[in-house]
Amino acid sequence: MAKILVNNNGPLHGEVSISGAKNAVLPLMAATLMTDQTCTIEGVPDLADVNVMKNMLTHYGATVDDSVAGCLKVTTSEIASVEGDPEMVQEMRASIFTMGPMLARSGKVVMPMPGGCTIGKRPIDLHLKGFKALGAIVEEFEDRVEITAGPDGLTGDAIYLDFPSVGATENILMAATLAKGTTIIENAAKEPEIIDLANLLNKMGAKIKYAGTDMVRIEGVEKLSGCIHEVIPDRIETGTFMLAAAITRGKVLVKNALPGHVRPIIAKLKECGVEVEITDNGILVDATQGELVSTDIKTLPYPGFPTDIQSPFMAFLTTVKGKSTVRETVFENRFMHVVELNRMGADITTENSREAVIPGGKQLHGAKVRATDLRAGAAMVLAGLAATGTTEISEIHHIERGYEDFVAKFKGIGADIMKIEGDY
Repeated sequence: MAKILVNNNGPLHGEVSISGAKNAVLPLMAATLMTDQTCTIEGVPDLADVNVMKNMLTHYGATVDDSVAGCLKVTTSEIASVEGDPEMVQEMRASIFTMGPMLARSGKVVMPMPGGCTIGKRPIDLHLKGFKALGAIVEEFEDRVEITAGPDGLTGDAIYLDFPSVGATENILMAATLAKGTTIIENAAKEPEIIDLANLLNKMGAKIKYAGTDMVRIEGVEKLSGCIHEVIPDRIETGTFMLAAAITRGKVLVKNALPGHVRPIIAKLKECGVEVEITDNGILVDATQGELVSTDIKTLPYPGFPTDIQSPFMAFLTTVKGKSTVRETVFENRFMHVVELNRMGADITTENSREAVIPGGKQLHGAKVRATDLRAGAAMVLAGLAATGTTEISEIHHIERGYEDFVAKFKGIGADIMKIEGDY
């Protein structure tokens, strides 16, 4: 199995450019199923999850042209199957983003139960609630769910989400785009990735208003057309490299980043004493001056502090002066990285599955650790950058699901990092 080896090579310096957002591109790709015309998506990152979604689209009948790096041209002239491939769905939870598009276009979709990272229960009940509100018939089985549009197709309705789920908001948004009448999604998620999806759909001919607010309005249309669209930069990758500068006490310019998407991360880094400057060229993170101190974090749906940056930020907090507390409110099983950080000398305690106490000022030491999930893997790399000795990270397939050119980008700013194949 492939591994990543990391050694402390001092403060990181230089520039790094952020790729297109993983959490944006996957629903964008799914949305291309809603038209028989060609959709071109630019700025597509080269990720394992993107490759799975390509295969999923092909399975449904799409032709995917990826001959130009960073660009996908997807044409689904006809739907070949309404059943999701069980192996692909188990490999990547984001396969569920095809439910809304397939239901809207074909009137039926059969979706095996999803897999993905083990960061807690992520049921699809809110997705199904939304489809039912649009008039779909939902039948749940042990291994799959079958969703069929009513005899008159999908019909718009007012839908209240009990929790502002990103996935549910996106799936309902796509299904409602081709429904008859008006749909209102109340308590909708506000993430930038939802705005990006709405922008793509509107280019295709949809009539969506107020995406990015807690009440999204969709006027159904009969048909969508092709379009050209560029993916937004990845705000979680942005945060990861900002923290790489901070944990190594370095100075890094993070380019192709949108500061408005990472305001909570900027705020918390400043509370810790890190200098963050918004420039014409990007976000300049400077941790070379003064002593860094602790802060407390509470993860929340956007625009709150992102749960996806919680574990990388926790790795950073082990190295600053004072005690920090991290409260996780989004997922109930997102502290698996605590065991791995403690192997490196962190001494973090968890009161329950929702709160962790981090005594700062620790000198981490290299160890053999696991990437227990995508963002935890990034946290292990950050910890290794600040540790003495060598940190060996296994199960790095999680990392490769969500970070493009991960090792090369870190090498580009001075990290001592390498990927090895097989036993070491």
